[in-house]
Amino acid sequence: MKPNYPAARPLPSYENLLLEMVEPNILKVTLNRPKAYNALSHGLVSDLINLSQWLVDEYYNIRVVLLYGGDEAKGFCAGLDVKQGLDEYEQTVPGFYHYQVKLGELEMYMSKTPQPWIALIDNVSAGGGFSLAMVSDIRVCTKTARFSCFYANVGIGGCDMSSSYFLPRLIGTGRAFEMMLTGNFINADEAWNLGLVSKVVEDRPALIPAGLELARVIAAKDPMAVRLTKEAMRANVDAAGFDNALQVENRNQTLMIAHNVNKDASQDPIGKYWIEDRVTDPMNPTGAN
Repeated sequence: MKPNYPAARPLPSYENLLLEMVEPNILKVTLNRPKAYNALSHGLVSDLINLSQWLVDEYYNIRVVLLYGGDEAKGFCAGLDVKQGLDEYEQTVPGFYHYQVKLGELEMYMSKTPQPWIALIDNVSAGGGFSLAMVSDIRVCTKTARFSCFYANVGIGGCDMSSSYFLPRLIGTGRAFEMMLTGNFINADEAWNLGLVSKVVEDRPALIPAGLELARVIAAKDPMAVRLTKEAMRANVDAAGFDNALQVENRNQTLMIAHNVNKDASQDPIGKYWIEDRVTDPMNPTGAN
């Protein structure tokens, strides 16, 4: 059966983000506030939320997202834009709570896109900028990268913008407690040793090639397989138990088998791993990647 995949839509435009299809199916998203350390202004937060919502319907045409701090910025992202401040309503308790909820929704929407995000990090990734890195599915950094849950250093709680959720799951509870209570920075070597980053590269010019190397491998997979893998990983990190995790996996694999049997090869020229080959010779499937 030949599915009717939706045609690619034009990329949206944003004041605080630069979007570029660097290769087929691979979108580069550049934070575009270089003079402000890419700090999370109200506008940048809104742009990232809007983009994440837009990406949900583009999972076939856009399969991987690279999140980059840009060539000119001093670092990846320095956290919230304290210079912008709060408007009059946000200075009230109900107004600030509404603003705080929106900050958390940013990570929620990013986590729910079908596409994996690969964060490309140079120099400072602190506070809300660290949260952007943590919510990404894969992280690549330079040797000069530094990471901090900076919140405790400015007189607020050390748990903010999903840090208390993601950080213990990424590096373990003990080190997460230390980072959130002290606000201290860790360097690239520590991040690598803790499993926070997948790769450390020499400098900023090496970030995009390293990210593309990973993105090409992912983009070559069936987009539904990638989508279901991300959904299962996100769900099973919090699975109530072994049985619940298996149910998600079994559902996904059944969907993929049915999808592979029925799909038209012309619609997926990269993926050639057919179910008939697996059944015939599971140790050496013809056409497997």
